[in-house]
Amino acid sequence: MEYFNLHTHKSTNQSNVLELVNQYPQEFDGTIPYYSIGIHPWFIVEDRIEADLAIIESKIQEASCLAVGECGLDKRIEIPMELQEMVFEKQLLLAQQYNKPVVIHCVAAFQELIAIKKKLNISVPMLIHGFSKNAQIAKQLVDNGFYISFGKYLLLNKELEAVFKSVPNNRFFLETDTVDEGIEAVYELAAKYKGVSVNEIQELVNSNYNEVFDFRF
Repeated sequence: MEYFNLHTHKSTNQSNVLELVNQYPQEFDGTIPYYSIGIHPWFIVEDRIEADLAIIESKIQEASCLAVGECGLDKRIEIPMELQEMVFEKQLLLAQQYNKPVVIHCVAAFQELIAIKKKLNISVPMLIHGFSKNAQIAKQLVDNGFYISFGKYLLLNKELEAVFKSVPNNRFFLETDTVDEGIEAVYELAAKYKGVSVNEIQELVNSNYNEVFDFRF
């Protein structure tokens, strides 16, 4: 594995890239080699929650499902936080039950996120995707056992350079999410910011991958 893309919404089928493709329960595509599956807070449909959770529980028992998610909390949408937290907690408990990492969408709710992790005593790896906040929040997340994934905002916001450099080498991942740039561009920028070669970034990410996903290539 030369490159690992922690979070993308489309498969590019490159032989040198392992892509963790985001899937939703009602739109599941069985042709995707490796995926995460979850209920995104934007797409919670109250009378479909149990059906969606049943699909997730079925799929996460398959070897091609590497993680639960993306799921999480978002204070900038109209869906009530109480409902978001309930749906999120149910997915965390499934991840814990089946020993799967969790890919997390979090907007303006990091304190709630940390509190839920502690309340439920979640021990599986929890990964914040698409991080775009400051070094203080990044440190708080790392100190509470989270991994942090950088992607489109790293490419778009020069101020994230210092934040990315502050994250320990054993706690970061890289992704493309919805941008058109390939994962190679993210690795190149990450290498530049860390002051190392792309090969060294590849080794770091591969090591983190093996630690989190326990799945050898």
